[in-house]
Amino acid sequence: MNDYRDADLLVERRVEDLLARMTVAEKAALMFQPSTQPGSGAGEASARAAAEEDIVRRGMTHMNVLGGEDSVAVARWHNTIQEMAESTRLGIPISLSSDPRHGFRDNPFTGQALNSLSRWPETTGIAAIGSVDAAREYGDVVRREFLAMGIRVYLGPMADIFSEPRWSRGFGTWGEDPGRVSQLTVAFIEGLRGGPDLGAHSVAAVVKHFPGGGPQLAGDDAHDPRYTEQVYPGGRRELHLRPFVDAFDAGVTQVMTYYAKPVGTDWPEVGFAFNEPVVRDILRRRLGFDGIVVTDWNVLESTLIAGRQFGPNGWGLEDRTPIERAAIAVEAGVDQFGGDRNPALLEELVDAGRLTEARLDESVRRLLREKFRLGLFERRRVDPERTREICGSAPLTEAGERAQRASLVLLSHRGQLPIAPTSRLFLDGLDGAGIPNDIVTQPDLADAIVVRRDCPFEPGRGSMADFFRGGTLAFSDAEVAALRAYSSHAPVYVVVFMERPAIVEPLLGFAAAVVADFGASDRAVLDALLGRVGFGGVLPFDVPSSMAAVEASREDFPFDTAEPSFRAGFGLRVDAGDGTTARG
Repeated sequence: MNDYRDADLLVERRVEDLLARMTVAEKAALMFQPSTQPGSGAGEASARAAAEEDIVRRGMTHMNVLGGEDSVAVARWHNTIQEMAESTRLGIPISLSSDPRHGFRDNPFTGQALNSLSRWPETTGIAAIGSVDAAREYGDVVRREFLAMGIRVYLGPMADIFSEPRWSRGFGTWGEDPGRVSQLTVAFIEGLRGGPDLGAHSVAAVVKHFPGGGPQLAGDDAHDPRYTEQVYPGGRRELHLRPFVDAFDAGVTQVMTYYAKPVGTDWPEVGFAFNEPVVRDILRRRLGFDGIVVTDWNVLESTLIAGRQFGPNGWGLEDRTPIERAAIAVEAGVDQFGGDRNPALLEELVDAGRLTEARLDESVRRLLREKFRLGLFERRRVDPERTREICGSAPLTEAGERAQRASLVLLSHRGQLPIAPTSRLFLDGLDGAGIPNDIVTQPDLADAIVVRRDCPFEPGRGSMADFFRGGTLAFSDAEVAALRAYSSHAPVYVVVFMERPAIVEPLLGFAAAVVADFGASDRAVLDALLGRVGFGGVLPFDVPSSMAAVEASREDFPFDTAEPSFRAGFGLRVDAGDGTTARG
């Protein structure tokens, strides 16, 4: 019998031993994953009190860490809550999870950047590097820095296909090409795992959002109760499952369902966490997934995030009570409720005979198995000094900076690259610290003008203070006119953050160059424009030529906008220093 088989048998024995000693209340508590936030100064006492309520009194052992001043603060908080867990009757350790922390977009609902970590492009930017190895390297770096902070579960990667260009969460995907999305999803998971099997050296991945969140109606995101509908006008439901199937084949152990409810299909018009044909019939039975199924956050009850009420997000079941929604989700095959923190709901269902204790045992086995495989019982503390050494260390920071530069995509170029180091620069939207050029304060004094802009969006179309930017992808006429006016003074170089595929067609006629970025520092952008590094990135999606083309396309159908300005895989190559270009 091989070592892996022996290890599996040992895990199963430990699971059954612990399960036999658990009460219904302790089992129910395992099936919730609320948030926790490190406190400091005047807020430390209240943060500790809230954690004690969840861990010591309610018995929950899975926590999603939000905020944190820096990596060391997160590590110390990890140790604090592990000490609380150790004081409980069974001493089950905390599984600490986090959304992405390494990117440039900071959103309390999808990922909070932490400046003390290495800084990388958004996921579409990793895809823009054009190498599967880049995704694996990124996963490995996330693994090393998360382990140093005590975070053992990564709420990602997103295996959603970016088939609707207006989707406000598209920047968190691997792009539009289904095959490429599958390859990069698997590579990133391998990097997080850090070996052939999940172990003490690993961070567990939670692949999301099953069965694929890309086909949102008009691209509006289902975090918002106004935008709950997921549609399949192109009949591509099976296509959106493909990256998940490949992730399961690669051994991923957790999957998250999405908020959205399907409309216009033979599936019930309820959120996917409650959707039996999707979770029970497709995920569990047809695809044979026997890992942990966790809901997206707060589908049962509401909470406060960023000072505003969030949830309950039980679309299609808004008229049901939290306990009714909990029963429907568990019966559909869900193991854990993300964000919610009320285990008494499941206790009541067992007491009333609506759920059996044996059904809870199915989920608890999966959840305990993951804790044992990750070595959480043996590794209950991290060393904050070690955290300080690893997180944001020079080798990891340099790797992130290389990725930022490699992800930049040159879309157009009029032969005026690189910008000469003697050129006087006028900068709009970026900081010129650390470059040799003189920076001038008026465009008419400049030899070159560099402008940096976010992808357009419609204020108010998204929700929660526009954390989810939706609507148009087109620059306003006034913005285009202002950029064109710059070109009357000097060559103008326009850099656009492609959070979504901005329509750059109106810029191509006057800009000396148009660059797509997916999360990069100002220094990385300027280094490329000044020829210190080359351009080599390629687009992870099509860039549409007009909003009319976008509006005519089908939300579930990749590459469906007519006559795009640039195709996925496009990128002009410019070698460092010499300005030579070739089609990427």
